[in-house]
Amino acid sequence: MQIRLEPMQLEKADLNLLVYLDVLLRERNVTHAANQLGLSQPAMSSGLKRLRALFNDPLLVRTREGMLPTERGLQLQPMVREVLASIDQVIQPKQDFEPSVTHRTFRIMASDYTESTLIPPLLKLLRQQAPGITLDIMTPSDVNFADVEQGKVDMVINRFDSLPQSFHQTTLWKDTFSCVMRTDNPVLRSYDLQTYLCAQHIWVSKTGMGVGVGVDPEDVQRLGWVDEAIGRLGQKRNISVFTRHYQVAMLLVEQSDLIATVPTRMAQLAQANPQLVRRAPPLLIPPLELKMAWSPLLQQNAAHQWMRRLIQAVARGL
Repeated sequence: MQIRLEPMQLEKADLNLLVYLDVLLRERNVTHAANQLGLSQPAMSSGLKRLRALFNDPLLVRTREGMLPTERGLQLQPMVREVLASIDQVIQPKQDFEPSVTHRTFRIMASDYTESTLIPPLLKLLRQQAPGITLDIMTPSDVNFADVEQGKVDMVINRFDSLPQSFHQTTLWKDTFSCVMRTDNPVLRSYDLQTYLCAQHIWVSKTGMGVGVGVDPEDVQRLGWVDEAIGRLGQKRNISVFTRHYQVAMLLVEQSDLIATVPTRMAQLAQANPQLVRRAPPLLIPPLELKMAWSPLLQQNAAHQWMRRLIQAVARGL
């Protein structure tokens, strides 16, 4: 769908109104939107009135939960963001990007799974090709979707249940799961589904973004890939520890008789540890997808394009 304005409408249109609409749909609050744009509340209210007349729709309506976008408002949100991003690229002076001499910081949100598997080879290439680039690696709890949408964070790399429609995204790889345990773990004497389920496990996951909340061990549907797969068999596993860090899970496995069922690329990092062994899970677990997503504001940025290509090349190499 495209924003289509008739000739008479186009004469009345003001590009600033699209900026107003973008912020209003994001903030869903006239006062907050006005503050963000450095406008008075009456000026923002007047802008909203003009927008309603332009699109012949309320766009935002007041409810008990605050201001919520109409169906038309929701349809317009990703399109307005894309239009503004395109305009920004048109008016920005064309700049060539030279990696070997650039000095800039890339802020990347990544889980410790990504930090452990993707970032080391990426950093090695950066030291060779662009030594002036600094990486600021942020955790999922440090970032929200608004930060990404506004270009405050260059890209997010993780597993996502869902992403805003306006974001650009690509799949870096798919990964299977492996079980990691000590070489003297009793479950290895008869390793099958029954002994696996009777053993004690470490749960580790942090999907998406934002501040996390505590886990309900009884809510299998929210425990992720592994437990959903077990649940489809009408079974449950015994989880002794819940953590959001794969490196912690690997350390705990080394010091106990627990089992960690983790992405295979993560499990492979433990191959050099003589105290640990890796086994295929005794059940079918669907593979996970590691995705990279970024704001439409950065889609045409030359430096950003170069970094995305480099990350994708590293992912293919792994």
